[in-house]
Amino acid sequence: MLPERYVITIGRTFGSGGRALGRIIAERLGIGFYDKQLLVKAAEKAGYNIEYFEKNDERAPRIMGGIIPFSMGFYPMSWIGDSGTCTDGIYKAQCDFIHELAATEPCVIVGRSADYILRDVDNVVNIFIHAPVETCAQRIVERHDCVSVDQAKTLAERTNKLRANFYNFYTEKRWGNAASYDLTFDSSLLPLEEIADLVIAYVRRRLDR
Repeated sequence: MLPERYVITIGRTFGSGGRALGRIIAERLGIGFYDKQLLVKAAEKAGYNIEYFEKNDERAPRIMGGIIPFSMGFYPMSWIGDSGTCTDGIYKAQCDFIHELAATEPCVIVGRSADYILRDVDNVVNIFIHAPVETCAQRIVERHDCVSVDQAKTLAERTNKLRANFYNFYTEKRWGNAASYDLTFDSSLLPLEEIADLVIAYVRRRLDR
């Protein structure tokens, strides 16, 4: 039997199917799923305008027009505080809500450096999903985010850079580095449904009490 509370976090490259995989896993396990919903709930609890919250989702803070590189050593505990930027406040609001979720219900959380935020919490399984750029671009076009493969590749590259900057800025790890996760999958090699089977089997084997 799985524990009363556990979390599956999913990091993903843009277009790799991480969000869709998370939904499949959550539905099969009968647990909560948080992606964009997490933004709305965290914004509401923190009193932020949801449009501003979404605009700055998974984006590192900017100073004087440029993103501060993670190599400067600004990690959450040293950066977020009363003097932090609005972006830092958004990140803190998400951190607080993610911790609240982990303490109250089993769920799947996509992105938002949830694996790092919950690094000291028990019963957390961390997944990363990636795929070749051609596969990601085709999926992006199929879901109508872009009208051409070339546009999709450009969008994927830009989005992945933003996600990497965000993750590397706020954590002490590197986005997409296999050592940061319990399982990593190339979603071009198996259908998402079969990857979900593997993830669920691993979760049951590891957390079953």
